[in-house]
Formats: sequence, C-alpha cells, structure tokens
Amino acid sequence: MGKRLWVERNKDGSWDAFSEDGAHLKFGKGRGVFTPGDLMKIALAGCAALSSQFAVEHTLGEGKGARIVVDGTYDADDDAYLSFSEQVVVDAIDAGLSDDDAAKLKERVTRHIEKGCTVKHTYERDTPVRMDVTVRH
Repeated sequence: MGKRLWVERNKDGSWDAFSEDGAHLKFGKGRGVFTPGDLMKIALAGCAALSSQFAVEHTLGEGKGARIVVDGTYDADDDAYLSFSEQVVVDAIDAGLSDDDAAKLKERVTRHIEKGCTVKHTYERDTPVRMDVTVRH
C-alpha cells in the first residue's frame, strides 16, 4: 500500500492535499491553483523528472536536470484525458557533448523514464479505481 493522502476543503473554496509524512499542496478551480487535471500532468512530469535525474546528473553534474512539459488531449464529452504528450528537454549546451555522447544521454534518459516512472506505467494501462462513499451522521 502506498503513502496515505487526503484532501480537505477550505472556506475560500480551494482544497488542501496532505500526506502522512507532512507534504502539503493547495489545489482547486480558478486562478492561481492547480486543478486535479493539472495535478495528473504534474505527476507525469514529476515522475519523469525524478526517474531521469540520475542519468542527467551522471553526465552533466549534480544539480542538473531536465525540463519536462506535459500536455493532454481532453475529451469534454467523456470528461477524461484521451492521451498525454510529454516533452523532455535536457539542456546540455554548456557541457560540450559530442553527437555520440548526446545520443547516449538521450537513450539513458529514455531508458530510465521507461523503467522507473510509476505514473507513466499506471497511465498506460486501465487502472481500476475502487470508491467507497460514507456519510457520517
């Protein structure tokens, strides 16, 4: 079982997400907050970032990382994302890599994301969600 997470509604209509280990994130609908759909894309980008971090730092040095942009095709009729598009950009201009070294880094980054990104693995399959609603009164 994964880490326990929960959300709570704020008086201003926004929501706060919490984890049992102290993480916190504000979300909702409107300006200045991420929507749940945004959080799905952030999860995909964040997973790719963490999965590729070792490969990038091993080649370019500690503290270096990729910039990952995620977009999605949304179907309003089904209220669901049909697909996601992920662009991983590693800025290695200052590293002076040869074409061969750049190709090797690209292959390593791809391999690390393909192997280690739980979110990508989950999105690529049908993932059942069990829901239980309790009304305490």
